[in-house]
Amino acid sequence: MSSPPRPLTRFSHGAGCGCKLAPAVLAEVLRTLTPPSHPDLLVGTETGDDAAVWRIDADRALVATTDFFTPVVDDARTWGRVAAQNAVSDVWAMGGRPLFALNLVAWPSTELPAAMLAEVLAGGAEIGAESGFAVVGGHSIDDAEPKYGLAVVGEVHPDRVLTNTGLRDGDALVLTKALGVGIATTAIKAGTATDALAAAAVASMTASNGPASRAALDASATGCTDVTGFGLLGHLTKMAAASGVDAEIDVTAVPFLDGVRALAEAGTAPGGSRRNRDWVAPSVDPGRYGEVDVLLLADAQTSGGLLFGAAPDRAAAAVAALGPPAAVIGRVRTGTGRVALV
Repeated sequence: MSSPPRPLTRFSHGAGCGCKLAPAVLAEVLRTLTPPSHPDLLVGTETGDDAAVWRIDADRALVATTDFFTPVVDDARTWGRVAAQNAVSDVWAMGGRPLFALNLVAWPSTELPAAMLAEVLAGGAEIGAESGFAVVGGHSIDDAEPKYGLAVVGEVHPDRVLTNTGLRDGDALVLTKALGVGIATTAIKAGTATDALAAAAVASMTASNGPASRAALDASATGCTDVTGFGLLGHLTKMAAASGVDAEIDVTAVPFLDGVRALAEAGTAPGGSRRNRDWVAPSVDPGRYGEVDVLLLADAQTSGGLLFGAAPDRAAAAVAALGPPAAVIGRVRTGTGRVALV
């Protein structure tokens, strides 16, 4: 009798979006490239936005993005759902609507059965069906470490694109999902996560950002991003600098998954979160908050929520419409990209 395959997370050197290249390394590489220029390229690489946007005509533009990562849970179908939800989130963050997607697969074919890969793909297809887009074909390679994700194409009106340059003086900041997924998935991999925390993390990662995107548009937001591998602080500092604002975060208002603070205090955190914390240090004023608080705010998220700015009354209405854990977590003023914890 053959032995059962190893759990998926045992093949992963890191947890989901925590496997991203360190932001400082990525920035150094991108500085060597010449940004593409074309009159119909509405959003390119200049500000590190969530997706590319290409104008087709006066009323339609394409949104294109891709994302893939290593296993964050051992259940194959759940991993497929998480990875697909994470990939399509970039389209939602631009205010777009996904149309179709292609699978991206790396699979250790001599170590894991094809039936398990079929479960991963089924999970991705389920997210497509639930969100109204088709997952068709794709590309696969044989690899020692399993990886899965999607290349997603969507559409958006050229005049209603949400970007990370769109925060405005006086905007309130809305965060639509709780933080702590990076710490939770690290604990899942180590076998130290409680059942309740593991279930809460999976529920968060598999929740669609579609409603949050619609709430941002209804609130007349112009600035938006999704919070993934660079953590809240990493994505917010990029967004603030690109928008020409400073931001204040009301730390007591930020939602966290129950149990992640205790894990962080005990030393559980992905390497990506620690790299994020080091990267944002020159731009973040921690005030009265300590290292654990900053690390939690820098935690590398997988399939995290949206972060957007809107007029205070519109932001409050958006939070009320979305319900918990969505919250107003801060505000912005004209500035140079600094973030203060208050």
